[in-house]
Amino acid sequence: MKHLLNLLAAVALLVWGTHLVRTGVLRVFGGDLRRLLQRSLGNRFSAALAGIGVTALVQSSTATSLMTSSFVGQGLITLPSALAVMRGADIGTALMSVLFSTDLSWLSPLFIFTGVVLSITRPASAAGRFGRILIGLGLMLLALQLVVQATGPLFESEAMRAVIASITSDLMLEITVGAALAVVAYSSLAVVLLVAAMATGAVVPLDVALGLVLGANLGSGLLAVLTTAKSPPAVRQVTVGNFLFKLLGVVIAAPFVGLVLRQAPDTLTASPATLVVMFHLAFNVIASVAFIGLTTAVARLSMTLVPVPRTPATGTRPRHLDPSALSTPSLAISNAAREALHQADVVESMLIGVLAVIRGNDLRLAEELRKMDDQVDRLYSDIKYYLTKISREALGEEESRRWTDIISFTINMEQIGDIIERVISDIEDKKIRPHRNFSEAGMAEIVEMHERLVANLRLGMSVFLNGNVRDAQKLLEEKVRFRDLERAYANTHLTRLMDRTAPSMETSSLHIDLISDLKRINSHICSIAYPILDSAGALAPSRLRSSLVEAEEPR
Repeated sequence: MKHLLNLLAAVALLVWGTHLVRTGVLRVFGGDLRRLLQRSLGNRFSAALAGIGVTALVQSSTATSLMTSSFVGQGLITLPSALAVMRGADIGTALMSVLFSTDLSWLSPLFIFTGVVLSITRPASAAGRFGRILIGLGLMLLALQLVVQATGPLFESEAMRAVIASITSDLMLEITVGAALAVVAYSSLAVVLLVAAMATGAVVPLDVALGLVLGANLGSGLLAVLTTAKSPPAVRQVTVGNFLFKLLGVVIAAPFVGLVLRQAPDTLTASPATLVVMFHLAFNVIASVAFIGLTTAVARLSMTLVPVPRTPATGTRPRHLDPSALSTPSLAISNAAREALHQADVVESMLIGVLAVIRGNDLRLAEELRKMDDQVDRLYSDIKYYLTKISREALGEEESRRWTDIISFTINMEQIGDIIERVISDIEDKKIRPHRNFSEAGMAEIVEMHERLVANLRLGMSVFLNGNVRDAQKLLEEKVRFRDLERAYANTHLTRLMDRTAPSMETSSLHIDLISDLKRINSHICSIAYPILDSAGALAPSRLRSSLVEAEEPR
């Protein structure tokens, strides 16, 4: 039992080290890796090379698959280009298995020591996050040593030898076990390294080891499919296409496992670990080169297996909150910002519809606009929940500020939606059902304020998207103009009341409340400018005039 626990602990440490490296690289270099992928998609061969480089850094073809799937889901790249990236990703992870199979045990204490020092002394900086990568690399190397030490005593027992012997009788069982291990470990790299270590200790025969390697390759494709099971169809098409490539490769390669062992040079058979990782590398290189010309055909098959619904998605459903992007914080922040603009589009439709309800006394439209507020509330909750899943520790200073800006923006949009819903209810109760109308002058005032409000909302969306300081200043100036306009129109309305204008007297309460609510909406819109101006240092610490303060001081 002790030896079994030691082996399980070593395997867990290997998986955890791989996780630290993958997440650390994505947090430090995630944005750069995204740009590298996007710039390398001119043709399938450059895309494959980009896949090799990115996967070699993140230590996981699954992570590359999820990143690439997110690009397809956002319409940034085509499906065939994404599948070409994945051909290179498989080669990248195979190259890393070759590297880690060499004797790098002397690097383990160096990486762990340096990584811990960086993580403790500079935890919130890029150096601290790079320290996590070094810790992960050190733990992987240490875990491989522990696996070799633990497997020897454990597999000397008759019971374990009987279990291994049962696996050797069936190649399909070996592939199935290898695939299951890759799914459970969340890394085919960790499984291949584990199999290589076990082969070195003569725990498993070489033919079993090669069967497990084929299964690990198949399992990595299956893992990506399972991870994106709830993602939009465009995202799932990438992982399904990649799985089809892996399945085809395993089906073709499986019958030749025995031939590989018979034809392998004596230098390889004398070093089981080398044979295992070189077989893994050869399988992925040959499969990727042979299948790269089939990316378009497999893309069509994937689109047939995972069709995109023809009916447009409803406004209530988030369009850009891709769960698979959460492992890349910069990409997840970008997705949340795009969804926040989607929420603002719904709010803009509500705001434009208010004037149509006032002019046409349209109760059906009023009901539709009230339902749209439920959409705004739901989008706010979805965006907020999505952002909470992003680790704040993984964000740089600029990304952390953007995280806060998105939260602030969505809160303002949600509150604007609530105000519009209340305004519509007041219009129904105080104008449409009693069959009342605003005076001609009063209606002109409302129209002017409404037009200015819509323009300010669009300017606010532009400020949120681009962060332009000059536009933010212009938006904040609109707050003062709108407040002055609301006061002026309140006074002119009182003048009409003194003149005993009948429509003004009938709608007086609604008119005053409406222009006040429009001013409140404008205040929420102008709040979008504050984070931008604060970041640029363009906000004064207080709006109180120093002369007024001095006048109040006792002498």
